[in-house]
Amino acid sequence: MIRIANGQGFWGDWLEAPVRLIEQGPIDYLILDYLAEVTMSILQKQRKADPALGYARDFPALIGRVAKMLRDRNVKVIANAGGINPVACAHEVRRLAPDLKIAIVLGDDMLLRIDDFLAQGEEMRNMDTGEPLSTIRDKITSANAYLGAFPIAQALATGADVVITGRCADAALALAPMIHRFDWKPDDWNRLSAGIVAGHIVECGTQCTGGNCIADWQGIPDFANIGYPIVEAEPDGTFSVTKHPGTGGRVNLETIAEQLLYEIGDPRQYITPDVVADFTSIRLAQDGPDRVRATGILGSPRPETLKLSISYAWGWKAVGTLVYSAPDALAKAQVADRIVRDRVRQLGLAFDSIYTEFFGVNATHGPVAAPCPDPPEVQVRIGARGHDRKAVDRFTRELIPLVLSGPPTGTGYGEGRPSVREVIAYWPALIPRDMIQPHVEVIE
Repeated sequence: MIRIANGQGFWGDWLEAPVRLIEQGPIDYLILDYLAEVTMSILQKQRKADPALGYARDFPALIGRVAKMLRDRNVKVIANAGGINPVACAHEVRRLAPDLKIAIVLGDDMLLRIDDFLAQGEEMRNMDTGEPLSTIRDKITSANAYLGAFPIAQALATGADVVITGRCADAALALAPMIHRFDWKPDDWNRLSAGIVAGHIVECGTQCTGGNCIADWQGIPDFANIGYPIVEAEPDGTFSVTKHPGTGGRVNLETIAEQLLYEIGDPRQYITPDVVADFTSIRLAQDGPDRVRATGILGSPRPETLKLSISYAWGWKAVGTLVYSAPDALAKAQVADRIVRDRVRQLGLAFDSIYTEFFGVNATHGPVAAPCPDPPEVQVRIGARGHDRKAVDRFTRELIPLVLSGPPTGTGYGEGRPSVREVIAYWPALIPRDMIQPHVEVIE
Protein backbone atom coordinates (compact mmCIF):
# COMPACT_ATOMS: atom_id res chain seq x y z
CA MET A 1 0.00 0.00 0.00
CA ILE A 2 1.21 3.51 -0.80
CA ARG A 3 -0.10 6.82 0.53
CA ILE A 4 -0.51 9.62 -1.99
CA ALA A 5 -1.50 13.05 -0.64
CA ASN A 6 -2.66 16.06 -2.65
CA GLY A 7 -1.67 19.43 -1.20
CA GLN A 8 -2.86 21.83 -3.92
CA GLY A 9 -6.12 21.86 -5.86
CA PHE A 10 -5.25 24.91 -7.97
CA TRP A 11 -2.66 27.67 -8.21
CA GLY A 12 -3.60 29.85 -5.26
CA ASP A 13 -4.58 27.07 -2.87
CA TRP A 14 -3.54 27.16 0.79
CA LEU A 15 0.24 27.52 1.07
CA GLU A 16 0.41 25.65 4.38
CA ALA A 17 -1.36 22.53 3.14
CA PRO A 18 1.66 20.75 1.57
CA VAL A 19 3.79 21.47 4.63
CA ARG A 20 1.18 20.12 7.01
CA LEU A 21 0.66 16.99 4.93
CA ILE A 22 4.35 16.17 5.34
CA GLU A 23 4.49 17.11 9.01
CA GLN A 24 1.29 15.54 10.31
CA GLY A 25 1.71 11.93 9.28
CA PRO A 26 3.34 9.43 6.95
CA ILE A 27 2.91 9.83 3.19
CA ASP A 28 4.92 8.38 0.30
CA TYR A 29 4.03 10.87 -2.41
CA LEU A 30 2.93 14.48 -2.34
CA ILE A 31 1.15 15.62 -5.50
CA LEU A 32 0.44 19.28 -6.23
CA ASP A 33 -2.08 20.26 -8.91
CA TYR A 34 -1.58 23.88 -10.01
CA LEU A 35 -2.95 24.09 -13.55
CA ALA A 36 -6.25 25.00 -15.17
CA GLU A 37 -6.98 25.96 -18.78
CA VAL A 38 -6.83 29.70 -18.15
CA THR A 39 -3.65 29.26 -16.08
CA MET A 40 -1.73 28.11 -19.15
CA SER A 41 -2.55 31.33 -20.97
CA ILE A 42 -1.54 33.45 -17.97
CA LEU A 43 1.77 31.60 -17.77
CA GLN A 44 2.34 32.00 -21.51
CA LYS A 45 1.94 35.77 -21.17
CA GLN A 46 4.37 35.77 -18.25
CA ARG A 47 6.99 33.87 -20.25
CA LYS A 48 6.51 36.24 -23.19
CA ALA A 49 7.36 39.14 -20.87
CA ASP A 50 10.23 37.26 -19.19
CA PRO A 51 11.69 34.02 -20.68
CA ALA A 52 12.65 32.90 -17.17
CA LEU A 53 8.99 32.74 -16.08
CA GLY A 54 5.96 30.70 -17.15
CA TYR A 55 5.60 28.39 -14.16
CA ALA A 56 3.84 28.41 -10.77
CA ARG A 57 6.20 30.64 -8.83
CA ASP A 58 4.94 29.46 -5.43
CA PHE A 59 6.33 26.00 -6.07
CA PRO A 60 10.13 26.43 -5.92
CA ALA A 61 9.91 28.36 -2.65
CA LEU A 62 7.70 25.62 -1.21
CA ILE A 63 10.19 22.91 -2.16
CA GLY A 64 13.03 24.95 -0.70
CA ARG A 65 11.05 25.19 2.53
CA VAL A 66 10.35 21.46 2.84
CA ALA A 67 13.44 19.98 1.15
CA LYS A 68 14.99 18.60 4.32
CA MET A 69 11.70 17.01 5.42
CA LEU A 70 11.29 15.41 1.99
CA ARG A 71 14.69 13.74 2.29
CA ASP A 72 14.33 12.80 5.95
CA ARG A 73 10.88 11.25 5.42
CA ASN A 74 11.50 9.88 1.91
CA VAL A 75 8.57 11.74 0.37
CA LYS A 76 8.53 12.17 -3.40
CA VAL A 77 6.85 15.23 -4.95
CA ILE A 78 4.94 15.26 -8.25
CA ALA A 79 3.66 18.61 -9.50
CA ASN A 80 2.43 20.15 -12.74
CA ALA A 81 3.90 23.45 -11.53
CA GLY A 82 6.09 23.59 -14.64
CA GLY A 83 3.26 25.19 -16.60
CA ILE A 84 4.68 26.21 -19.96
CA ASN A 85 8.28 26.44 -18.71
CA PRO A 86 9.13 23.29 -16.72
CA VAL A 87 12.86 23.69 -17.33
CA ALA A 88 12.99 27.14 -15.74
CA CYS A 89 10.86 25.86 -12.86
CA ALA A 90 13.24 22.93 -12.31
CA HIS A 91 16.31 25.15 -12.28
CA GLU A 92 14.72 27.45 -9.70
CA VAL A 93 13.86 24.42 -7.55
CA ARG A 94 17.43 23.24 -7.96
CA ARG A 95 18.72 26.63 -6.81
CA LEU A 96 16.56 26.59 -3.66
CA ALA A 97 16.91 22.86 -2.93
CA PRO A 98 20.33 21.83 -4.30
CA ASP A 99 20.36 18.42 -2.62
CA LEU A 100 17.25 17.16 -4.43
CA LYS A 101 17.23 15.21 -7.67
CA ILE A 102 14.72 16.65 -10.14
CA ALA A 103 13.12 15.07 -13.21
CA ILE A 104 11.13 17.01 -15.80
CA VAL A 105 8.40 15.66 -18.09
CA LEU A 106 8.48 17.55 -21.39
CA GLY A 107 6.62 17.32 -24.68
CA ASP A 108 3.24 18.85 -23.92
CA ASP A 109 3.93 22.37 -25.29
CA MET A 110 2.66 22.42 -28.88
CA LEU A 111 2.71 26.17 -29.53
CA LEU A 112 5.62 25.97 -31.98
CA ARG A 113 4.20 22.89 -33.74
CA ILE A 114 0.78 24.24 -34.65
CA ASP A 115 1.76 25.18 -38.21
CA ASP A 116 3.35 21.75 -38.75
CA PHE A 117 0.15 20.07 -37.63
CA LEU A 118 -1.93 22.24 -39.97
CA ALA A 119 0.45 21.50 -42.85
CA GLN A 120 -0.03 17.78 -42.22
CA GLY A 121 -3.80 18.15 -42.56
CA GLU A 122 -4.71 18.21 -38.88
CA GLU A 123 -7.57 20.72 -38.67
CA MET A 124 -7.77 20.62 -34.86
CA ARG A 125 -11.43 21.56 -34.96
CA ASN A 126 -13.03 23.08 -31.90
CA MET A 127 -14.65 20.19 -30.02
CA ASP A 128 -17.65 22.39 -29.15
CA THR A 129 -18.26 24.31 -32.38
CA GLY A 130 -16.58 22.25 -35.10
CA GLU A 131 -14.65 25.25 -36.45
CA PRO A 132 -11.14 24.59 -37.81
CA LEU A 133 -8.22 26.03 -35.87
CA SER A 134 -7.09 27.99 -38.94
CA THR A 135 -9.85 30.53 -38.22
CA ILE A 136 -8.01 31.79 -35.12
CA ARG A 137 -4.41 30.80 -35.97
CA ASP A 138 -3.01 34.32 -35.63
CA LYS A 139 -4.56 34.77 -32.18
CA ILE A 140 -3.22 31.65 -30.43
CA THR A 141 -1.37 32.34 -27.18
CA SER A 142 -0.77 28.80 -25.87
CA ALA A 143 -1.28 25.20 -26.97
CA ASN A 144 -0.62 22.23 -24.72
CA ALA A 145 -1.41 18.54 -24.95
CA TYR A 146 -2.82 16.74 -21.93
CA LEU A 147 -0.19 14.08 -21.21
CA GLY A 148 -0.90 10.97 -19.20
CA ALA A 149 0.65 9.23 -16.21
CA PHE A 150 3.19 6.94 -17.89
CA PRO A 151 5.77 9.67 -18.63
CA ILE A 152 5.48 10.76 -14.99
CA ALA A 153 6.04 7.16 -13.87
CA GLN A 154 9.10 7.09 -16.13
CA ALA A 155 10.37 10.21 -14.35
CA LEU A 156 9.83 8.56 -10.96
CA ALA A 157 11.84 5.57 -12.16
CA THR A 158 14.92 7.82 -12.41
CA GLY A 159 14.92 8.06 -8.62
CA ALA A 160 13.93 11.71 -8.66
CA ASP A 161 12.89 13.39 -5.44
CA VAL A 162 10.79 15.92 -7.36
CA VAL A 163 9.01 15.40 -10.69
CA ILE A 164 7.88 18.53 -12.52
CA THR A 165 5.47 18.41 -15.45
CA GLY A 166 3.77 20.85 -17.75
CA ARG A 167 0.19 20.17 -18.81
CA CYS A 168 -1.05 16.71 -17.97
CA ALA A 169 -4.38 15.23 -17.01
CA ASP A 170 -5.03 16.26 -13.42
CA ALA A 171 -5.73 12.72 -12.26
CA ALA A 172 -2.50 11.49 -13.87
CA LEU A 173 -0.53 13.00 -10.99
CA ALA A 174 -2.02 10.42 -8.61
CA LEU A 175 -2.06 7.54 -11.08
CA ALA A 176 1.65 7.84 -11.89
CA PRO A 177 3.03 6.63 -8.53
CA MET A 178 0.67 3.64 -8.66
CA ILE A 179 2.02 2.71 -12.10
CA HIS A 180 5.56 3.15 -10.82
CA ARG A 181 5.24 1.24 -7.56
CA PHE A 182 2.85 -1.49 -8.66
CA ASP A 183 4.28 -1.99 -12.17
CA TRP A 184 0.91 -1.57 -13.85
CA LYS A 185 0.98 -2.08 -17.62
CA PRO A 186 -0.51 0.16 -20.32
CA ASP A 187 -3.35 -2.32 -20.87
CA ASP A 188 -4.25 -2.89 -17.19
CA TRP A 189 -7.50 -1.07 -17.93
CA ASN A 190 -9.33 -1.75 -14.68
CA ARG A 191 -6.40 -0.88 -12.43
CA LEU A 192 -5.55 2.21 -14.45
CA SER A 193 -9.19 3.23 -14.26
CA ALA A 194 -9.12 2.83 -10.48
CA GLY A 195 -6.05 5.05 -10.29
CA ILE A 196 -7.75 7.68 -12.44
CA VAL A 197 -10.84 7.64 -10.21
CA ALA A 198 -8.63 8.05 -7.14
CA GLY A 199 -6.84 10.93 -8.82
CA HIS A 200 -10.12 12.54 -9.82
CA ILE A 201 -11.40 12.37 -6.25
CA VAL A 202 -8.37 14.15 -4.78
CA GLU A 203 -7.39 16.45 -7.66
CA CYS A 204 -9.34 19.40 -6.24
CA GLY A 205 -7.82 19.06 -2.80
CA THR A 206 -10.31 19.58 0.00
CA GLN A 207 -13.38 19.39 -2.23
CA CYS A 208 -13.41 15.72 -1.18
CA THR A 209 -12.72 16.38 2.52
CA GLY A 210 -15.55 18.81 3.19
CA GLY A 211 -14.44 21.98 1.46
CA ASN A 212 -16.96 23.56 -0.93
CA CYS A 213 -19.31 20.73 0.03
CA ILE A 214 -23.10 21.07 -0.06
CA ALA A 215 -23.89 18.14 2.21
CA ASP A 216 -24.18 19.36 5.83
CA TRP A 217 -21.66 22.14 5.21
CA GLN A 218 -22.52 23.81 8.52
CA GLY A 219 -21.55 20.64 10.33
CA ILE A 220 -18.09 20.35 8.76
CA PRO A 221 -15.61 20.67 11.66
CA ASP A 222 -12.69 23.10 11.81
CA PHE A 223 -12.53 24.58 8.31
CA ALA A 224 -9.52 26.63 9.42
CA ASN A 225 -7.45 23.45 9.79
CA ILE A 226 -9.12 21.34 7.14
CA GLY A 227 -7.28 18.14 6.26
CA TYR A 228 -6.15 17.63 2.67
CA PRO A 229 -6.87 14.25 1.06
CA ILE A 230 -4.74 11.13 1.10
CA VAL A 231 -5.21 8.12 -1.18
CA GLU A 232 -4.18 4.76 0.24
CA ALA A 233 -3.69 2.70 -2.93
CA GLU A 234 -3.23 -1.06 -3.22
CA PRO A 235 -1.69 -3.14 -6.04
CA ASP A 236 -5.03 -4.63 -7.13
CA GLY A 237 -6.55 -1.19 -7.78
CA THR A 238 -8.67 -0.86 -4.67
CA PHE A 239 -8.06 2.30 -2.67
CA SER A 240 -9.30 4.37 0.24
CA VAL A 241 -9.51 8.14 0.62
CA THR A 242 -8.75 9.60 4.04
CA LYS A 243 -6.94 12.49 5.75
CA HIS A 244 -4.51 12.89 8.62
CA PRO A 245 -6.05 12.25 12.08
CA GLY A 246 -6.90 15.37 14.06
CA THR A 247 -7.31 17.62 11.05
CA GLY A 248 -10.50 19.48 10.20
CA GLY A 249 -12.98 18.60 7.50
CA ARG A 250 -14.72 15.31 6.87
CA VAL A 251 -14.37 12.30 4.58
CA ASN A 252 -17.60 10.38 4.06
CA LEU A 253 -19.77 9.05 1.26
CA GLU A 254 -21.32 12.47 0.64
CA THR A 255 -18.07 14.40 0.30
CA ILE A 256 -16.57 11.76 -2.01
CA ALA A 257 -19.72 11.38 -4.12
CA GLU A 258 -19.96 15.15 -4.64
CA GLN A 259 -16.40 15.33 -5.95
CA LEU A 260 -16.96 12.31 -8.21
CA LEU A 261 -19.58 14.34 -10.10
CA TYR A 262 -17.13 17.18 -10.79
CA GLU A 263 -16.47 17.73 -14.53
CA ILE A 264 -17.08 14.17 -15.66
CA GLY A 265 -19.41 14.45 -18.68
CA ASP A 266 -20.59 10.92 -19.57
CA PRO A 267 -20.13 8.90 -16.35
CA ARG A 268 -19.68 5.69 -18.35
CA GLN A 269 -16.84 7.19 -20.39
CA TYR A 270 -14.53 9.42 -18.40
CA ILE A 271 -11.86 9.88 -21.06
CA THR A 272 -8.23 10.38 -20.04
CA PRO A 273 -4.91 9.95 -21.88
CA ASP A 274 -4.33 6.59 -20.15
CA VAL A 275 -7.73 4.91 -19.95
CA VAL A 276 -11.47 5.43 -20.25
CA ALA A 277 -13.00 5.00 -16.80
CA ASP A 278 -16.56 3.83 -16.09
CA PHE A 279 -17.75 5.85 -13.11
CA THR A 280 -20.95 3.82 -12.90
CA SER A 281 -18.88 0.83 -11.79
CA ILE A 282 -17.51 2.56 -8.68
CA ARG A 283 -18.56 1.03 -5.38
CA LEU A 284 -18.04 3.20 -2.30
CA ALA A 285 -18.21 2.13 1.34
CA GLN A 286 -17.58 3.96 4.59
CA ASP A 287 -14.58 2.14 6.02
CA GLY A 288 -14.21 3.88 9.36
CA PRO A 289 -14.09 7.48 10.54
CA ASP A 290 -12.97 9.83 7.76
CA ARG A 291 -12.24 6.94 5.45
CA VAL A 292 -14.07 5.83 2.28
CA ARG A 293 -13.07 2.73 0.31
CA ALA A 294 -13.58 2.32 -3.46
CA THR A 295 -13.77 -1.02 -5.25
CA GLY A 296 -15.08 -2.64 -8.43
CA ILE A 297 -13.89 0.03 -10.86
CA LEU A 298 -13.81 -0.88 -14.54
CA GLY A 299 -12.01 0.69 -17.47
CA SER A 300 -11.59 0.35 -21.23
CA PRO A 301 -8.81 1.19 -23.72
CA ARG A 302 -7.43 4.70 -24.00
CA PRO A 303 -8.43 6.89 -26.97
CA GLU A 304 -6.27 7.17 -30.09
CA THR A 305 -6.14 10.94 -29.65
CA LEU A 306 -4.91 13.38 -27.04
CA LYS A 307 -6.69 16.58 -26.13
CA LEU A 308 -5.11 19.93 -26.88
CA SER A 309 -5.79 22.87 -24.59
CA ILE A 310 -5.45 25.94 -26.81
CA SER A 311 -6.00 29.52 -25.73
CA TYR A 312 -6.30 32.54 -27.97
CA ALA A 313 -6.74 36.29 -27.71
CA TRP A 314 -10.41 37.17 -28.22
CA GLY A 315 -10.68 40.85 -27.32
CA TRP A 316 -11.05 43.09 -24.27
CA LYS A 317 -13.28 43.50 -21.25
CA ALA A 318 -13.81 45.75 -18.26
CA VAL A 319 -16.03 45.36 -15.21
CA GLY A 320 -17.00 48.09 -12.76
CA THR A 321 -19.12 48.23 -9.60
CA LEU A 322 -20.98 50.71 -7.41
CA VAL A 323 -22.93 50.14 -4.21
CA TYR A 324 -26.26 51.79 -3.37
CA SER A 325 -27.89 51.74 0.05
CA ALA A 326 -31.52 51.77 1.18
CA PRO A 327 -34.07 53.10 0.82
CA ASP A 328 -34.76 52.05 -2.78
CA ALA A 329 -31.32 50.49 -3.20
CA LEU A 330 -32.37 48.26 -6.11
CA ALA A 331 -34.19 51.08 -7.90
CA LYS A 332 -31.09 53.28 -7.62
CA ALA A 333 -28.87 50.51 -8.99
CA GLN A 334 -31.24 49.93 -11.91
CA VAL A 335 -31.23 53.65 -12.75
CA ALA A 336 -27.41 53.64 -12.65
CA ASP A 337 -27.38 50.76 -15.12
CA ARG A 338 -29.72 52.62 -17.50
CA ILE A 339 -27.60 55.78 -17.33
CA VAL A 340 -24.42 53.90 -18.29
CA ARG A 341 -26.14 52.14 -21.17
CA ASP A 342 -27.68 55.39 -22.43
CA ARG A 343 -24.35 57.18 -22.33
CA VAL A 344 -22.36 54.50 -24.19
CA ARG A 345 -25.13 54.38 -26.79
CA GLN A 346 -24.95 58.17 -27.22
CA LEU A 347 -21.19 57.85 -27.68
CA GLY A 348 -21.74 55.29 -30.45
CA LEU A 349 -19.70 52.61 -28.67
CA ALA A 350 -20.27 49.08 -29.90
CA PHE A 351 -19.61 45.99 -27.79
CA ASP A 352 -20.09 42.29 -28.18
CA SER A 353 -21.94 42.35 -24.88
CA ILE A 354 -22.85 44.56 -21.95
CA TYR A 355 -23.94 42.56 -18.93
CA THR A 356 -25.30 43.77 -15.59
CA GLU A 357 -25.77 41.96 -12.29
CA PHE A 358 -27.34 43.21 -9.06
CA PHE A 359 -25.55 41.65 -6.09
CA GLY A 360 -27.80 41.32 -3.09
CA VAL A 361 -30.83 40.66 -5.27
CA ASN A 362 -30.32 38.26 -8.19
CA ALA A 363 -26.65 37.93 -9.20
CA THR A 364 -26.47 34.25 -8.28
CA HIS A 365 -29.92 32.94 -9.13
CA GLY A 366 -31.10 35.50 -11.69
CA PRO A 367 -34.83 35.47 -12.48
CA VAL A 368 -35.50 32.54 -10.12
CA ALA A 369 -34.16 34.45 -7.11
CA ALA A 370 -36.58 34.88 -4.23
CA PRO A 371 -38.31 38.29 -4.11
CA CYS A 372 -36.31 40.93 -2.25
CA PRO A 373 -38.44 44.07 -2.40
CA ASP A 374 -36.31 46.38 -0.27
CA PRO A 375 -32.72 45.12 0.14
CA PRO A 376 -30.56 47.20 2.51
CA GLU A 377 -27.82 47.51 -0.08
CA VAL A 378 -27.20 46.49 -3.70
CA GLN A 379 -24.00 46.33 -5.69
CA VAL A 380 -24.47 47.00 -9.39
CA ARG A 381 -21.82 45.27 -11.48
CA ILE A 382 -21.62 46.25 -15.15
CA GLY A 383 -19.26 44.64 -17.64
CA ALA A 384 -18.52 45.34 -21.31
CA ARG A 385 -16.72 43.05 -23.73
CA GLY A 386 -15.59 43.72 -27.28
CA HIS A 387 -12.82 43.63 -29.86
CA ASP A 388 -12.12 47.38 -29.81
CA ARG A 389 -9.88 48.17 -26.85
CA LYS A 390 -10.46 51.91 -27.18
CA ALA A 391 -14.22 51.43 -26.93
CA VAL A 392 -13.86 49.28 -23.83
CA ASP A 393 -11.51 51.82 -22.28
CA ARG A 394 -14.06 54.57 -22.94
CA PHE A 395 -16.71 52.45 -21.22
CA THR A 396 -14.59 52.36 -18.05
CA ARG A 397 -15.01 56.15 -17.72
CA GLU A 398 -18.81 56.06 -17.57
CA LEU A 399 -19.49 54.43 -14.19
CA ILE A 400 -17.57 56.50 -11.65
CA PRO A 401 -19.16 59.84 -12.68
CA LEU A 402 -22.47 58.51 -11.34
CA VAL A 403 -21.18 59.09 -7.81
CA LEU A 404 -22.14 62.75 -8.33
CA SER A 405 -24.33 62.72 -11.44
CA GLY A 406 -26.50 59.68 -10.68
CA PRO A 407 -28.81 58.37 -7.96
CA PRO A 408 -27.97 59.16 -4.31
CA THR A 409 -25.98 57.04 -1.84
CA GLY A 410 -23.52 55.71 -4.42
CA THR A 411 -20.35 54.35 -2.80
CA GLY A 412 -17.78 51.57 -3.18
CA TYR A 413 -15.73 53.44 -5.81
CA GLY A 414 -12.48 53.68 -3.87
CA GLU A 415 -10.43 51.83 -6.50
CA GLY A 416 -11.47 54.28 -9.22
CA ARG A 417 -12.40 53.33 -12.74
CA PRO A 418 -12.01 49.67 -13.72
CA SER A 419 -9.09 48.29 -15.69
CA VAL A 420 -9.27 47.00 -19.24
CA ARG A 421 -8.26 43.35 -19.42
CA GLU A 422 -7.55 41.04 -22.30
CA VAL A 423 -10.10 38.27 -22.92
CA ILE A 424 -8.50 34.87 -23.43
CA ALA A 425 -10.76 32.27 -25.03
CA TYR A 426 -10.46 28.49 -24.86
CA TRP A 427 -10.24 26.14 -27.84
CA PRO A 428 -10.35 22.39 -27.12
CA ALA A 429 -9.18 20.12 -29.93
CA LEU A 430 -7.89 16.60 -30.57
CA ILE A 431 -4.62 15.43 -32.10
CA PRO A 432 -3.48 11.85 -32.93
CA ARG A 433 -1.61 10.39 -29.99
CA ASP A 434 1.40 9.36 -32.07
CA MET A 435 2.11 12.99 -32.98
CA ILE A 436 2.95 13.78 -29.34
CA GLN A 437 6.25 12.49 -27.98
CA PRO A 438 6.74 13.07 -24.22
CA HIS A 439 10.23 12.69 -22.80
CA VAL A 440 12.00 12.99 -19.45
CA GLU A 441 15.07 15.00 -18.50
CA VAL A 442 16.90 14.77 -15.19
CA ILE A 443 18.65 17.53 -13.26
CA GLU A 444 21.05 16.06 -10.74
